[in-house]
Amino acid sequence: MTQRENYMEQSPELFNKMVEFSLAENKSSIEKKILDLVHIRASQMNGCGFCLDMHMKEAKIHGERELRLYHISIWRESTLFDPRERAALAWTEILTKLPEHGVPDELYERVRGQFTEKEISDLTFSVMAINAWNRINVAFKTEPGTADAAYGLNKAGLS
Repeated sequence: MTQRENYMEQSPELFNKMVEFSLAENKSSIEKKILDLVHIRASQMNGCGFCLDMHMKEAKIHGERELRLYHISIWRESTLFDPRERAALAWTEILTKLPEHGVPDELYERVRGQFTEKEISDLTFSVMAINAWNRINVAFKTEPGTADAAYGLNKAGLS
């Protein structure tokens, strides 16, 4: 396997701005439980092992039930997610894999039935952020688990 550059060292200013952007999520109107679902689902769709590993551990630390974690990829068939969570997962999927003709009005109205205008905006920024992180970590093949100690993810008990 070809050794890839360390994007954090190569572009520290941009990396720090991305971290700052992501930390702003903690002040958003979207509850942590939904942000965890968004981060996991986008990372699954994008095949980002580093982010998927990180966000599964974070969700576990935040108290998420294991069965719900297993069901995120099959959320449509699962009975474990409420309408607000389903709307967030649908919004995550449509914005992660944008269809040729954009976001259908029907889906927007469904999301709008569960979230305020501000929450939709905040949710959209969260989807944007995780997709950006997925893309950089996939591009540079960041190894899953390598940031566990730095981010306190060892507490998840999922080593």
